[in-house]
Amino acid sequence: MAREFARVGVIGLGTMGAGIVEVFARAGIEVVAVEVDETAAAHGREHIEHSTSRAVSRGKLAEDDRAALLDRVRVTTSLADLADVDLVVEAVPERLELKAEVFAALDKVCGPDTIFASNTSSLSITELSVRTERPSRVVGMHFFNPAPVQALVELVRTVVTEPAVVEDVRGLAERLGKSPVVCGDRAGFIANQLLFTYLNQAVGMFESNYAGREDLDAAMKFGCGYPMGPLALMDLIGLDTAYEILEEMYRQSRNQRHAPAPILKQMITAGLLGRKAGRGFYTYAEPGSSEVVADGLTPPPPGSDDATLRPINRVGVVGTGTMATGIAEVFAKAGYDVVVRGRSESKGDGAVAAVRKSLEKAVVKGKLSEEARDETLGKISTTVDFSGLAECDLVVEAIAEDLDVKQAAFSALDEVCKPGTILATTTSSLPVVECAASTSRPADVIGMHFFNPAAVMKLVEVVSPITTAPEVTATVRDVCARIKKNPVLCGDRAGFIVNALLFPYLNDSVSMLEAHYATVDDIDSAMKNGCGLPMGPFALLDVVGLDVSLAIERSLYQEFRVPGFAPAPLLEHLVTAGRLGRKTGHGFRDYS
Repeated sequence: MAREFARVGVIGLGTMGAGIVEVFARAGIEVVAVEVDETAAAHGREHIEHSTSRAVSRGKLAEDDRAALLDRVRVTTSLADLADVDLVVEAVPERLELKAEVFAALDKVCGPDTIFASNTSSLSITELSVRTERPSRVVGMHFFNPAPVQALVELVRTVVTEPAVVEDVRGLAERLGKSPVVCGDRAGFIANQLLFTYLNQAVGMFESNYAGREDLDAAMKFGCGYPMGPLALMDLIGLDTAYEILEEMYRQSRNQRHAPAPILKQMITAGLLGRKAGRGFYTYAEPGSSEVVADGLTPPPPGSDDATLRPINRVGVVGTGTMATGIAEVFAKAGYDVVVRGRSESKGDGAVAAVRKSLEKAVVKGKLSEEARDETLGKISTTVDFSGLAECDLVVEAIAEDLDVKQAAFSALDEVCKPGTILATTTSSLPVVECAASTSRPADVIGMHFFNPAAVMKLVEVVSPITTAPEVTATVRDVCARIKKNPVLCGDRAGFIVNALLFPYLNDSVSMLEAHYATVDDIDSAMKNGCGLPMGPFALLDVVGLDVSLAIERSLYQEFRVPGFAPAPLLEHLVTAGRLGRKTGHGFRDYS
């Protein structure tokens, strides 16, 4: 039988503490809120009153319910008023000694059955618990900001926490309407450990000039469906806050990937803390504003830079698979004449039929007129010979992800295409420069990595190896804008932007599971409910395919030789066992 919590205490009434008080009071629980002095106590009370008043104005809380909620909250400056509470949550500033002092003082006030909980986002719960006389009754209860809105609560157990205590607090979190996840005591817990490792890697990409801030952010928004790009999110969190979390993660793990990117320290020293300072990775209209304004790093729109653009009127597509037909559809819809090269007439006819089927669906859904459908189809022709692509201004190769096969195709294109034709590969993992090396025109070769399905996904990674001419990059960027895609520029290395950021995060999740740190469901819930991601890592791995994921992770490890990039043994074992995800009915989960 789960314990009934009738009265709880909250220490600290900053933004987070006041939000936690509101959460408890909304659930009908009496709250004793403690602050350091009368001024801070009054400010905390005002915060709760303002938040609940706003909820009433938005129709999310009735006025009578608000009045009852406020009646359940008692604000005080004396820890002695917590003598008879069932649970105390501390939400004081993120300093270990300060939190330890609070818990030591509570030991002298509270009864032996009172549970102590810390809202820390990164400090060791074990280190806090041993400063008390009740380490077995100390847990982490990490709410996410804003606490009344965010569903996730991370419950952190130590090696001595009583299982019954964890279950009691889990039951309480569910009573609050939250989605609790249980994990062990490791810096960053689940969400921050996975999130900040990814953010730190993105900062490193920016610092090394591998990709610009807008390109990094657009890649993860449009390629993965993330609500915010990594650098915009860093600005929202605050660079100083992010630095402290990474520092604590590195202190506990000694994992080099947790060591804050050096540019963070430089920016913090210069006062570039993010939105709250008006400048971070981006520049904002004023401190605290979310409005981004142009600055010296803002790139020009596609087609508006000084580079000479090559005229693109006729586009060739090599391949007849799903990606190739999607690319052909995209270009034809944009008004380009498209020639699809297939290995046989039947393959070419099949590609046109696939485009027709896709367009028909759009007509049925009212997204495309019959006239536009017919006009688009009229733009597409087929050929079985590479010579049929001779007059194309741009040729996009979209065949098997095999370097030998792609190099053979580029050699054939090199022989038949007119001078100045841009040759692009849609590879997602192979070196673009290897394709360029198989031609006599490496300056004209570039990567155009479309995402599947090409007709729907808005992102194209434009990959320029060191051999690519600047006007080729500028032309392809302009073409992407014309076909209503979002081009992001990056260098020619394994994973480009999206896969290089996404798959280490997925691999970290597998390692976390392998260490029995948290369950599949809890890790997925943490990333969906805590970070707003469209899917949890294990749900995504099962969709992508564990074999595909393993191949990408192997290529990343081979390129960068970073220990944390080495595929988790558990992933290797699942692939060996044939558990490849949804396509086989079994992966990290079983499917009917």
